Amino acid sequence: MTLPEALQALEEMGTAQNRKVYARHGTGPDTFGVSFANLGKLRKRIGRDHILARELWASGNFDARCLALLVADPGKATSRELDQWAKSVTCYTHADLLALHVAGKTPFAKETAEAWAKSKRDFTAQAGYATLAVLAKDDGGLPDAYFEQWLRTIEAGIHAAGNRTRHAMNNALIAIGIRNSALEKLALKAAARIGKVEVDHGETNCATPDAAAYILKAVARKASRR
Repeated sequence: MTLPEALQALEEMGTAQNRKVYARHGTGPDTFGVSFANLGKLRKRIGRDHILARELWASGNFDARCLALLVADPGKATSRELDQWAKSVTCYTHADLLALHVAGKTPFAKETAEAWAKSKRDFTAQAGYATLAVLAKDDGGLPDAYFEQWLRTIEAGIHAAGNRTRHAMNNALIAIGIRNSALEKLALKAAARIGKVEVDHGETNCATPDAAAYILKAVARKASRR
């Protein structure tokens, strides 16, 4: 699929209602308003196409950038390229998608998470902690000591961090706590000391979960499946 074809498909799938909803989530005016269900359908049609992903990202359109992150090939992405994408992220949706679908699946995910989490730019740091959450979930080769260090970092800095970074740090805390029983105990203690994490979600129904409650529920769900 070419860039013009992809943009035309996105424009045709967009709705005025979705544009209104997405605006409350900070997507900006250049938005078609495509549902994630339809983005998923386009993703299946396209498959992995990193060249198209680069073109979609460069367009600056919200929906095009979402699709870019869904069709990007982590195996072809470079660290420098993803750094540039992270620096140009302008909404929390793209920060999360960048971490979940691209950065967290690269061979350099660990180094990326560590670098981005130190950023003073809110969306970049958010993407860093979101990438850390992917590592906690998917990278079985990392030792507990690595995540213990992150628990200390999260506890020490979460309340002073940027708005969306606080949300991502809380999610990373949850992901670490779900990883195994030893980290669960440490994460629950950290969550108790941290207390309530305040995040401004604007005019939306979104909320930042209570980390301890979420960890316990997720662990119980995992145990019931065994």
